[in-house]
Amino acid sequence: MAEAIPALQLLVGLGNPGPQYADTRHNAGFWLMDELVRQQKGQFRPDSKYHGETCRITLGSQSLWLLKPMTFMNCSGQAVAALARFHRIPPSAILVAHDDLDLPPGTVRLKRAGGHGGHNGLRDLIAHLGSNEFARMRLGIGHPGDSREVLNYVLRHPPRSEQELIEQAIFDALRELPSILAGQWQKAMQSLHGRRTEPSPGQALAHPTSKS
Repeated sequence: MAEAIPALQLLVGLGNPGPQYADTRHNAGFWLMDELVRQQKGQFRPDSKYHGETCRITLGSQSLWLLKPMTFMNCSGQAVAALARFHRIPPSAILVAHDDLDLPPGTVRLKRAGGHGGHNGLRDLIAHLGSNEFARMRLGIGHPGDSREVLNYVLRHPPRSEQELIEQAIFDALRELPSILAGQWQKAMQSLHGRRTEPSPGQALAHPTSKS
């Protein structure tokens, strides 16, 4: 018998707070969350109890918490653990959207659990939750080619051509969210992992502002 997949209760987007970081590659998780809330006509509100901005939405018949930690990337786990523990949400019912250096721009990969892969936001989540059993939505941002350049790279905005690919990947990922919420992970993975991402004319996120 196949193992039951728990229903998702909390969606998290990782990033850094503040206008100086708003359009940087490291904030791809924030971009996805902002677009989801825009599509659902919701609104993020500051919530000091959870060290972040939260929103409550209903997608289909499922009620979900949305969270953007305002603790800076390397301390993301503080916010996620605070909300998850207060509402008794197990790590396996959490999906985290984050930037991924190992994937080219325009790529989305889903993962049910795993290590941090060198991502400091995921590292802190695992430490605070005491578990790596949360799901991930990996948004490719590409790699600078030199590990010494990684910090500067993730904290810079991408050129317009790359940003368009990342934005389209976010739209693609959100189209698969109903399947993910329904527990149809294989269907969503097959759709996203086999997709060739190309920008759609006239479609752009509202939040990133890079013009390069």
